[in-house]
Order: sequence, then structure tokens, then C-alpha cells
Amino acid sequence: MNRREFIKAGSGALTLAALAPTALRAEETTSTDAPAKRHLGKGITWGTVGVKGSVLEKMKALKEAGFEGVEVNSHMDREEVLRARDETGLVIPSVCGVYHWSKPLTDPNPAVRQEGLEALRHTLHDAKTYGATSILLVPGVVTKQVSYDQAYQRSQAEIRKAVPLAEELGVKIAVENVWNHFLLSPLEAARFVDEFNSPAVGWHFDVGNEVNFGWPEQWIRILGQRIQKLHIKEYSRKKRDNEGLWKGFDVKLLEGDDDWPAVMKAVDDVGYHGWAITEQPGGNTPEGLRDLVVRLSKIIAC
Repeated sequence: MNRREFIKAGSGALTLAALAPTALRAEETTSTDAPAKRHLGKGITWGTVGVKGSVLEKMKALKEAGFEGVEVNSHMDREEVLRARDETGLVIPSVCGVYHWSKPLTDPNPAVRQEGLEALRHTLHDAKTYGATSILLVPGVVTKQVSYDQAYQRSQAEIRKAVPLAEELGVKIAVENVWNHFLLSPLEAARFVDEFNSPAVGWHFDVGNEVNFGWPEQWIRILGQRIQKLHIKEYSRKKRDNEGLWKGFDVKLLEGDDDWPAVMKAVDDVGYHGWAITEQPGGNTPEGLRDLVVRLSKIIAC
């Protein structure tokens, strides 16, 4: 597909994407006529766990703080992770790829894209080993050297190569909305997922990442059952304006500009009952971890 054909093909599809029926559904999600009681498992991303120690010691700290699950990184020692999971009883609902930034699927170099694809496949196998139902994937990056349409075509082409493995393993590839200058609207995000025509590709929605650009609750309603997992993260427009763009994330949960009641209402409206995984600074001490659990619990109860 050349650039003209790509643009023409996309012109009428964006609006339809959010309305099209889809087989995508979070593993834990159910949708009934009567609203079900909200249940969101309390999880945390491995990269925000700052307490010192081995994998087991860190997981024990998470369990003692009140977390129910942890989103581990890919390419960890599988045996060590499994022992810690089994000894603590923590659930591993998701695995985050560690090479999708350094070896993006949109890189101009085919060799780099191949390395990124192999890392994606490795992450899928990690997830299957741990019992995770999805993996977190940053699909690529738009840069001065990588145009938007190139990123779209390359990322889809590489992800399609991993779809058969994801289907075989029963693990979903969940694309995340990040600050990568790519997939910037919920309509486009829905279209991107639907074009795979596979229940093995969905979305990993990060609430905090959208506060700077729009309203997360609108994304949730449009993405609907495509959402496999939620990242719970805070963002302050005031700190952004006073201290700089990235400083907006330097704020505790419930003390920024996320409209959590509106977000949770949207979560209920789309029938999501999966995991709420916090990706928030503050988990460097046992006390900090407990504080995160308290704040996460308040958000879930909004």
C-alpha cells in the first residue's frame, strides 16, 4: 500500500471503527444488561517497585502492602519469578515488554524491527509461563525519520507476524497509549486494533497518559471491550504549566487532574472488571507501597 492508498483507505474508516462490533474483550470482563458490582484487582507495575531486594523480597513487600497482583517486566528470570509468584500468591495479570522502545517495530532498519519482533514473541512466552492474560506493547514511535503512515504500516506488519503465536498461547497483545506521537485519538486506536481482525489484539489503556491531551473517560467508552488492562496513573496540569510537561506526572494519586469518578463511571459503562494496575511513583518503601494501595483503593471505590 502506497501513501496515497493508505490515506484514502483511512478516510472513512476512523469513525466506523469505534462503532464496529468486535470480539475483543478483556479476559476478566463481563457485560450484562444489569450493571455488575465493580471489581478491579489492585496491581502495580514492576518498574515502579523501588524497594530493595530480590524478586521474592519485592513481591513479599507488595503482598504485605495489600497488592493482589503485579505486572512484571519481560525477559526476567522465569524460574525466579515463578517461585516468587507461587510463594506470595500474587497474580501476574500482565507482562510489560522491555525492548519496545529500544528496538521499536517502526524502526527504519529491518534488522531492528526483527529484533523487536523476537522480543515481542519472547514476551508472549513469558506471559504464558506466568499465567498472564495479556502483554503490554508500545507499537512504535513516530519521529523526524519515521513518518506517521510508515509507523502505522510497519507496526501492523510486525504485530501481524506475532498474532498466530498470541492466538496459540491464548495471550492478548495489548497496545498502550503512550507519548510516542502515534495513535493519538481513541477512534484511530480502535481502528488500529480492529484491523487485525483477531481477538488476540487489544488495548492496554493508561489513564494518566491522556490527561494532558484530552479526557480519559472518552477513550474508555470508545475503546470499550478492546481494553484488556488499565494503568492507573495521575497527572497534574498545574505542575505541567508551572514546572514543565513531564513534571505533570510528579504528583500523588488523587492529587492531580484525573477525574476518577468520571473514569470509573466509564469503566462501569463498558463493563470492564479486570485489573487496575498503578504505574505511579512512591513505591520505594513499604510505607510508600501501602500508601499507593490506599489511594488505589479509593480510586476503585469512586
